[in-house]
Amino acid sequence: MNKKIIIAGIFGLALISGGLYIATQNSQTAQIAQETPATMQKNTSTDSGQGKMMEKTADSRYIPYLKDVYDSNSNKRRVLYFYATWCPSCKAANEDFTKNPDKIPEDVIVIRTNYNDPDTDQEEKDLAKKYGITYQHTFVQIDSTGKEVTKWNGGQTSELLTNIK
Repeated sequence: MNKKIIIAGIFGLALISGGLYIATQNSQTAQIAQETPATMQKNTSTDSGQGKMMEKTADSRYIPYLKDVYDSNSNKRRVLYFYATWCPSCKAANEDFTKNPDKIPEDVIVIRTNYNDPDTDQEEKDLAKKYGITYQHTFVQIDSTGKEVTKWNGGQTSELLTNIK
């Protein structure tokens, strides 16, 4: 009788543990989905339903790539930030830039450019090719004509301030 109770208890614990494990995995998946900021998802619409990054004012210093944004800011020091949504260090950098846009100098604009996700458009692929980008989390500062000024890999706001010319 005691063996049956012990076996039933072990079986019950195994079922509970399995259920908790599955619930934890689902919770972590949901949390990761929530942590992937809307700002990492490029939204090219022009309505008020744009992502968090697009809700910022027009003078934001950290913005997603759009051709008109790229072209209209040639009077500033432009930095193309090549990222991928699946890249953990890119997510950390995105969070840092999103929380600290005021630390970016007023004459600098960081343009978040998709490196190689399924939703990477041809213009972004062309920019990656033009500047020889071989992996995500690469920054390229360009001048008003689109010529490369400097390039570096990795970092967040502090590295931007150190590397920008």
